[in-house]
Amino acid sequence: MSAYLVLASIGILLGLLIHGRIAPAVLFSGWAVGYVISGVISEQAMLASFSNPALITLLVLMLVSLALERSPLLERLSDSLLQGKEWRASLRLMGLTAGLSAFLNNTAVVGSLLGVISRQRYIAPSRLLIPLSFASVLGGITTLVGTSTNLVVNSFVVNAGLPALGMFEFTLVGLPVAVLCLMGLLFSRRFLPAHQLQSNESAQAYFLEARLEAGSPLVGHSIEENGLRRLNGLFLLEISRHDRLISPVSPDEVLEAGDVLVFTGEVEKVQALQQFSGLQLFGNGADRLLASNLVEVVISNESELANRTLQEVDFRTMFNAGVVGIRRGGRRLYGTLGKIPLRVGDSMLLAVGPDFKQHRNLDRNFHLLSNSLQRPRLSARQSLFAFSGFGLVIGMAAFGLLPLLNGLLLLLAALLLTRILTLSELRRRFPFELIMVIGSALTVAKALESSGAAALVADTMHSVFSGYGVMGAFVGVYLITLLLTETVTNNAAAALAFPIGLSTAQGFGVDPMPFIMAVAFGASACFLVPFGYQTHLMVYSPGRYRVADYIKAGLPVSVLYSAGVLILVPLYFPF
Repeated sequence: MSAYLVLASIGILLGLLIHGRIAPAVLFSGWAVGYVISGVISEQAMLASFSNPALITLLVLMLVSLALERSPLLERLSDSLLQGKEWRASLRLMGLTAGLSAFLNNTAVVGSLLGVISRQRYIAPSRLLIPLSFASVLGGITTLVGTSTNLVVNSFVVNAGLPALGMFEFTLVGLPVAVLCLMGLLFSRRFLPAHQLQSNESAQAYFLEARLEAGSPLVGHSIEENGLRRLNGLFLLEISRHDRLISPVSPDEVLEAGDVLVFTGEVEKVQALQQFSGLQLFGNGADRLLASNLVEVVISNESELANRTLQEVDFRTMFNAGVVGIRRGGRRLYGTLGKIPLRVGDSMLLAVGPDFKQHRNLDRNFHLLSNSLQRPRLSARQSLFAFSGFGLVIGMAAFGLLPLLNGLLLLLAALLLTRILTLSELRRRFPFELIMVIGSALTVAKALESSGAAALVADTMHSVFSGYGVMGAFVGVYLITLLLTETVTNNAAAALAFPIGLSTAQGFGVDPMPFIMAVAFGASACFLVPFGYQTHLMVYSPGRYRVADYIKAGLPVSVLYSAGVLILVPLYFPF
């Protein structure tokens, strides 16, 4: 396969990633296998990509993080920080989040704090959740283990035969950039909405759908006659009838069998619908579950529900729960609930059965917002052991006393021996998709290099920026990576931009480190849209945000971040 054909295939891959209908793991795996079949790279080269030491380090780090995220320490700290004046509480929260994210998985940090912030009644959560997500990103750029993006870039560095990146190799640039951006975020947070605090944690703007069954006594009578106008806390918003939408709904509107009634308002009052015979919420037996507990959850980035519908996964059987409502940000989702493709970050209100919290797949699929359910927590002694062991491993790796991978493997073994972690938990939470993305992306990078496609792009970069010198090429690589991370995902952006950056450095005959750092920092520069970074999606629906909210709060941060990176990287990593 020629270099031009490889480049064309990469263009198709990028287009499909932007489209978002097919999971990145499927796309990268398909492209990797395609390059092997077409002879661009060998089977041995593909298998070697999945045994990359930096990739194995990332895998073990994420497994160790499963224990750390179960510690109650983070929730206790955050609850005490959110009192007093809003700007001071925001600064304390952002500082804590950034500090923790420098060494802990930022998804775990945000997931641990998400429920606490959503439930607290001091400050509107919408004023805190975007700063929480942004601070986790900014803390993550300061160390090698702070974000998966840095470890992914390190895996590419090792794969290219270059020396592995050190624990604090990012710190000289990342720390001042993080401090600068946190100060900018303290200013830009004033542009965030202040959605009114609700008296009940489930009193969010959900839209509930109920279908009118044939034979119901409501059929043939008007809204007024059926008493559907006087519901306590609920409002009949519209009626869907034979692909026709009736909105607003007149009190004289006569109901027909098969009508789908859409309600909004205080969803904790949903039990009021039980009084109406033949009015069925989504799923069989929903009336029975409505007498149970209402639980609010957010779909996690590891969830098997992403990009699938409730009907496809047989949601009720999986979780013994009925879906009462789905919310995506603050906007209305149209269509039958069971046929809506779900996304990471969607909030769902569930009517759960008594054994819901016993299901072993909850942690993998959901972040719990409701206080009525608590995940199993580590004891004080277990928390101390887990955090002390993790700190010891990081410290020994930083001083060169023990390789990071070896230390993490020893810690993982200790956590298993003490039963802080179990093999069943590792199986449930194994980051299979991330491993497939990164291992396949390493294979795609090899294909770009072996086919000459990367060199072709580097020659183009050289000719475009020849009048601006190596500094112009450096800025170009950074901006390309930033654009990719805003349109696809951070790890996919790193995978696609790294071969370009490395080949451009080789084309100019300079040290590749500035270009490697441009890719690493550029791949974490997602502040303008919620779709390129998993923590942004996690807070999207709980904060009832719009995309415009990310732009207003993130634009000043993005400008400061880019300026800091473009100035400091050449200073500490000269060409």
